[in-house]
Amino acid sequence: MPLYRLDAPLPALNAPVVLAAFDGWVDAGTAATMAVGAVGSRGLTLASFDRDALYDYRSRRPTLEIKDGRLASLDWPGITVRWVELGGRDVLVMTGAEPDFRWEAFAADTVALLRDLGVREWISVGAIPSAVAHTRPVPILGTASSGGTLRGGVVAGPSGHMRVPAAALSMLEMAVAAAGIPAVGYFAQIPHYVTGPYALAALELLKALEAHLGVALPRGDLGDESRQLRTRLDAATAADEATRDYVERLEAAADESRRPEGNDLIAEIERFLRNGGDTQ
Repeated sequence: MPLYRLDAPLPALNAPVVLAAFDGWVDAGTAATMAVGAVGSRGLTLASFDRDALYDYRSRRPTLEIKDGRLASLDWPGITVRWVELGGRDVLVMTGAEPDFRWEAFAADTVALLRDLGVREWISVGAIPSAVAHTRPVPILGTASSGGTLRGGVVAGPSGHMRVPAAALSMLEMAVAAAGIPAVGYFAQIPHYVTGPYALAALELLKALEAHLGVALPRGDLGDESRQLRTRLDAATAADEATRDYVERLEAAADESRRPEGNDLIAEIERFLRNGGDTQ
């Protein structure tokens, strides 16, 4: 039996593209899941994956809601595929909690589902902690299964050779590409000194996806959230001299247009892991 179930009859789609993001690893500041969540929030759910087969509930516990002393409901982790039509394009949004188990079976079943849906392209959406300043435009790095497929001025990177802990998202991107479906990825770089959701990067990821797809995407409240976040970060930076000096050094590096080297990103990822996945 496949790891997914169909929640609605599969529609006849015209060259659909998949936008995929999972929480946790390569979702620093929850920027990726915020971005794709804004796109797929009103979409029709086509398929759901078997959560009992994919998650360790002791490490990723469902959320319990209690009302006036009565156990009311449980919110379980899961992965869904939603369909939304935007600007004449069929877009499938695959998002949820990164699986704990059965990655290879998950990848095989995902590829089978995408083939049934006639998917023509896969787009990974992620975010990674980096030595960048919140006062500069959010840098976007790309991955691609073949040259010339990234758009909007995004280039593949970082330069050099890297060995980092893998994400289920990257594993899926590789499996999809191996199945003959073109695959790319757009990854925002998040200031490692920022804590909490980073709407600035979510908004920038949506702009990158718009440039790639050639259609306008829903943004929800991300514009207002980005402006409010920038105001808070500016105030916090101005109040602390050490932080202000550090941000100024990051600004100088950005103004020199220095692309990140692999070793630079590895250092920030190691810092991210030491802090238990908190981008601070």
